Amino acid sequence: MGSLLPLWVLVVFNLMLVLQACNPDDLKGLTDFKAGIRSDTSGRLDKWTTSQSCCEWAGISCHNITGRVTEINLPGFISSGDYAPFQSIMNGSLSPSITLLTSLEVLNLGGLIHLNGQIPPSISFRLPNLRKLVLFTNKLNGPLPQSIGKLSKLEEMDLRENRFSNYLPSSLGSLTNLKSLYLNSNRFTGLIPESITNLTNLVFLYLQENSLTGQVPANIGNLKELNELDLSTNSLIGKIPFSMTKLNAVSVIYLNNNHLEGEIPFPSRSGEMTSLQFLRLQDNCLTGGIPSTFAYLTSLQRVNLANNQLNGSLPSSLGNLKSLTELYLDGNRLSHQIPSSIGHLSQLQTFRISHNKIQGLLPHQISSLQNLQTLDLSFNRLNLSYIPEWLIELPSLYQLYLAGCGIHGQIPEYLQSRSSLQELDLSANHLTGTMPAWFGNLTALYALNLSVNSLGSMIPKTITKLGSLRVLDLHSNKLTGSINQVFEIETTFGGGSLTYVDLSHNVLKGILPSSIAKFQTMQSLDLSHNKLSSNLPESLANVTSLERLKLQGNRFTGTIPSGFLKLRKLKELDLSDNLLMGRIPYGKPLCDFPKSSYSGNQGLCGTPLSPCKA
Repeated sequence: MGSLLPLWVLVVFNLMLVLQACNPDDLKGLTDFKAGIRSDTSGRLDKWTTSQSCCEWAGISCHNITGRVTEINLPGFISSGDYAPFQSIMNGSLSPSITLLTSLEVLNLGGLIHLNGQIPPSISFRLPNLRKLVLFTNKLNGPLPQSIGKLSKLEEMDLRENRFSNYLPSSLGSLTNLKSLYLNSNRFTGLIPESITNLTNLVFLYLQENSLTGQVPANIGNLKELNELDLSTNSLIGKIPFSMTKLNAVSVIYLNNNHLEGEIPFPSRSGEMTSLQFLRLQDNCLTGGIPSTFAYLTSLQRVNLANNQLNGSLPSSLGNLKSLTELYLDGNRLSHQIPSSIGHLSQLQTFRISHNKIQGLLPHQISSLQNLQTLDLSFNRLNLSYIPEWLIELPSLYQLYLAGCGIHGQIPEYLQSRSSLQELDLSANHLTGTMPAWFGNLTALYALNLSVNSLGSMIPKTITKLGSLRVLDLHSNKLTGSINQVFEIETTFGGGSLTYVDLSHNVLKGILPSSIAKFQTMQSLDLSHNKLSSNLPESLANVTSLERLKLQGNRFTGTIPSGFLKLRKLKELDLSDNLLMGRIPYGKPLCDFPKSSYSGNQGLCGTPLSPCKA
C-alpha cells in the first residue's frame, strides 16, 4: 500500500499541471490573436495575462480533462454580468495563428465591428472539431476557403455583414451537419452552388444582399428541414423552382429584388407549404396570375408581390387566408374587380393595390375590415366619383391613398371625422372648391397630398395646428393668397416639423417669410411657378438640411444671399426666371450648378453665368 501513495500523488500532480497550464499551441494562438488587436473597448483582452491560466481568461473555455481551449466567445454585444448591455469594438486583424487551437469547437467573434483580415485557409485542416463559426458584422474580406467543406462537424456558420467576396465554394455542400448558414450582406458573386441542396439538416439559409447570379438551385426542395430562406437582393434569374413546393417546414421565403421570371409555382395542391407565414416576391419579373391555390397557404400572414408583371383578376379564394395581415399587390397589371371575399380577411391591416388596372365598384365588404390601417387604391381604373363614407368610418384606418381614383367634387366634410388619419393622398383627382378649414382638426396628419386637382382657395390658417406634419404637397392647383401660414406650423416642442413642401404651380402671392429658418429638418422646398415676390430671405441659409430648392418662375428680387453658401447638402437648385440681380456668391455648392439654375434673371452675373462687369 505504501508504495502506491507516491504514484497517486504523481497522478494528481500531473492532472493539476494539465488544468493550470496552457497548452503551448493554444497560448501562442491566443497571444497572437491579442497582438493583432490594436484596441478593445471592452477591456477583456487587457485581462489576458500569463499570471493565470488561459482557461481563466475572459471569453475562453477549456476541456475539463485535456485542458485544451474549446471555445472563444468574445462577441461585440455584451449582455451578461452585472453591467448594462453595451456594444464593444475590437480594432485589428484576425491572426492566422487562431488555427493553432486545434481543439476549438466554438469561435465567436461576432459583432466586433472593426475586425478585419481573412479566414485562414488552414482552418479546414487545423480545426476539425469546429461546431460554430460566428464572425458576423466585421470587416473581414477575401474568399471563403475552398476547403471549408472539411469542417464536417460545423453546425452554425454566421459570416453576415462583412466584405467577403468571390464565389461560394461548392464544398459548402459537404457540411451536412450544418443547421444555420448566414452569408448575407457580403460581396459574393457567381452562382449558388447546386451542392447546397445536400444540406438536408439546414434550418436557416440567408444569402441575401450579395451579387449572386444564375438560378435558384433546382433541387432546393431537398432542404426538408428549412424554416427560413432569404435569397433577396441579388441578381438571380430564371424561374422559381417547382421543387420549392416540397418545403413543408418553411415559414419564411424572401426572393424579392432579383430578376426572377415566369409564374408563381406554389402551392400546387392542398397540404403543401402549410407552415409558410411570410412571403416576399416583390421587385422581380414574374408573370401570370395569382394562383387560386394560394388559398392553401393557410398560415400566410404577410405577402408582398408588388412590382412584377402579374395579370388577371384577384382570385376570390384569397378570402380564405384568415391569418393574413399584410397584402402588397401594387405595381402589377391586375385587372377586374376586387373580389367581395376580401371582406373575410378579418386580420388584414395593410392592403396596397395601387398602379394596377383594377376597375368596377369598390366592394362594400371592405367595410368589414375592422383592423385595416393602410389602404392604397391609387392609380387604377376605379372612377370612384366620390369617397364612400363607409370607407372613412373604418375604425383603425390611419393611412388612406386614393390618388388618381377619378374622385370629383369637393373634399367631403365627413372626412374630418377621421382625426386619427396620419397620411392622406387625394392627388391627381378632379377635386374642386376650397381646401377646408377643418383640415386643422386632423392633428395626427404626417403627410398630406392634394396635388394635381383644381382646388381654388387660400391655404387655411388652421393648417398651423398640424404639428405632426412632415410632408405637404399641394402643387398644381389654383391656390391663392399667402404662404405664411405654412411656415407657422410648429411642433409641440417648438421648431418646424416639415421636411418636404411642394406648393408649385399655383397662384400664390406675397413673400417667402423669414420664419422658414426654424425648419431645421427641411430637405425639399418647391415654390416654383407662383407669383411670390420680394427679396430672398437671408434666414433661408439657416436651413442647412436642404437638398432641393426650387424657386423658379416667380418674381423674387434683389441679390442671392451669400449665406446660401452654407447650404452644403444642396443637390438641386433652380432660381431661374425671377428678377434677381448682382453677383452670384462664389463657392460651393452654388458654383457647381448649371447655367440653367440661374437663367432668366437679367441682372445676375458670375459663375456659372457671364463674368460681372467691373
